[in-house]
Amino acid sequence: MSTIKINMVLFGIGNVGSTLINQAIASQEFFKETRNIELRFPVIANSTLAFFEKQGVKNQWEANFTQSAIPYQVADIIEYVHQHKLENLIFVDATASSQLIKYYTHFIENGFNIVTANKKANTLDFNFYQEIRTFLKVYDKTFLYETNVGAGLPVVQTVNDLYSSGEEITKIRGVFSGSLSYIFNQFSEQDRSFSEIVTDAENNGYTEPDSREDLSGNDVARKLLILAREVGETFEFTDIKITSLLVPELGPEIPKRDYLIGKKAFDKPFDSAKKAQKQNHVLRYIGELDLKNKTLEVKLVSVPQNTALGQLKGADNLIEIYTKSYGEIPIVIQGAGAGNKVTARGVLTDILKTAEKIKIKQAILA
Repeated sequence: MSTIKINMVLFGIGNVGSTLINQAIASQEFFKETRNIELRFPVIANSTLAFFEKQGVKNQWEANFTQSAIPYQVADIIEYVHQHKLENLIFVDATASSQLIKYYTHFIENGFNIVTANKKANTLDFNFYQEIRTFLKVYDKTFLYETNVGAGLPVVQTVNDLYSSGEEITKIRGVFSGSLSYIFNQFSEQDRSFSEIVTDAENNGYTEPDSREDLSGNDVARKLLILAREVGETFEFTDIKITSLLVPELGPEIPKRDYLIGKKAFDKPFDSAKKAQKQNHVLRYIGELDLKNKTLEVKLVSVPQNTALGQLKGADNLIEIYTKSYGEIPIVIQGAGAGNKVTARGVLTDILKTAEKIKIKQAILA
């Protein structure tokens, strides 16, 4: 069987995007030998500049981008792809951009499949969510986003497979944030203040640059909304009840500098919450989708230490999926829910799944 060339337009060369390129390059020969797939990056872009592959350019991709990237519009990329008659196209979104998602339908109608690590497209209003899927059907394209929930963990695929098989999912709950998992795991085990542990998480790179983005609960809420829509629900973000971990003195309207030096305001309320627990209980920040009662909630809970949630370590995610067939015993998915390497590997897995679908279509048409 001849090798099929997959052409990817990559947006985002930060931690995840750059790691993705390097992983793809490192495994290139393996993919050719085992899958007959060659992965190519003819266009690599950040928010302002794009490198367009040129004949005879043999440097490493970082050097190519630094030396030859130019300002661009999305229309320039579409034109380049058509001009060079590139086929088997995948648009890869490794950004957190709110602007880029506006072009998803445009890419689909111009022949692209989509693989994204960006949660925004799946958490905007439901009309936009449906519009993307309508375009996918019309143009017969694939849209994969496993890393939207749990980085490299197979959460979206598992939920989708259960739902598609007719299984009745009754509840999904768990720790969806690697940063908040780390914070509360440390807080439960150590005799240290909450503010110290938050600073520790920041210094270790577990949180967003402004850790209030994690502590607000919005990121957990987005992941919960994605799973709710995966099982046919039409919830909006505003339907989610979010109990933020932020205290009034440290809200999003406070300048970041004041937040960083004022974090001790966390200590008294969280110390009180820790002391108020039953014996052998620990605090966990969870998302919960109750499909019987049609509720989505993000909240701080106290759970027995000997439960699956209570035994979490490090920055692990743990998601419990309750179904009618499995009864009171949930399907449990646990593992690293954050990190550049696992997220990039998850994106790469989605790229390879999309490539396999392209191969099957070509085999049918041959």
